[in-house]
Amino acid sequence: MPWTSDFVLSTTGELPRTVQLLDTSNGTDTAVACNASLAQVIDAAQAQGLFPKTLGRKPKGEDFRVMGALSYQGKNGLIQMQRSAAPLFGIANRGSHMTMYVRSQETGEIKIWVPRRSRHLATYPGKLDNTVAGGTRAEESPLECIVHESDEEASLPEDFVSKHVKAVGAVTYVTQTGSGGGQDQQAAVGGYDIGLCVSDVIYVYDLEVPADQVETMIPRPRDDEVEQFYLWDIKTIREAMFNGEFKANTAMVMVDFFVRHGIITDDNEADYMEIVTRLHRPLPVPLSAPLEA
Repeated sequence: MPWTSDFVLSTTGELPRTVQLLDTSNGTDTAVACNASLAQVIDAAQAQGLFPKTLGRKPKGEDFRVMGALSYQGKNGLIQMQRSAAPLFGIANRGSHMTMYVRSQETGEIKIWVPRRSRHLATYPGKLDNTVAGGTRAEESPLECIVHESDEEASLPEDFVSKHVKAVGAVTYVTQTGSGGGQDQQAAVGGYDIGLCVSDVIYVYDLEVPADQVETMIPRPRDDEVEQFYLWDIKTIREAMFNGEFKANTAMVMVDFFVRHGIITDDNEADYMEIVTRLHRPLPVPLSAPLEA
């Protein structure tokens, strides 16, 4: 990485290895100064052709919040950086996923709206996804992300989503790209370079469609990221999951839904506690700022 004088690196051989970002504004414009320093390094890395897959996987202008940074929130905003570069700096990605479902009034059977990603996408083309999902931008809350993604991806009215969606928790996981075999292939499909440790936080939401709107409130593709929506029962979804048709983190969110709704229980799954634990991995990166500077 082409570090500048705004960064202090630990001495060679010192463990753990660290990189410290200096506040060149001396506290007057912390977020602005740090954001500029991060952007300078990322731009230099791109100019030198470093990490071409990772830095090229998402368009510039889409920033992620630096979770764990003490940024003195105020008029200068949050410390943030180019979304695609987050794994290179040990920053957790933030995403928001929503599962939209209907429930039979007669039998109680649940069916879930499942989209298939467009086949022209650079990441996970043709894979099945959660009803609505997207990266959570630096300036927005997870709920705001769900509301605008519902409109953009699924043609769902923002007022309907805001009224009926429920926050139900979070899923956390770590992906290592580059230990061989399937993970190398997964890294390539996901758009990452080999050899990264990628930490992710997914804020999870449910939306049960009211009984009187089941026939009218139907998700439909609006942008070019979704090919088609399917209304599937649990059996069909399970089969698709075991066939590897779902995007990996989408499958995790779906399993979380199954756990929360009593579809997967300790009575019918021998590895129940292992599954529940792995859906909420401790991450090796900061998620909240320290109490004191």
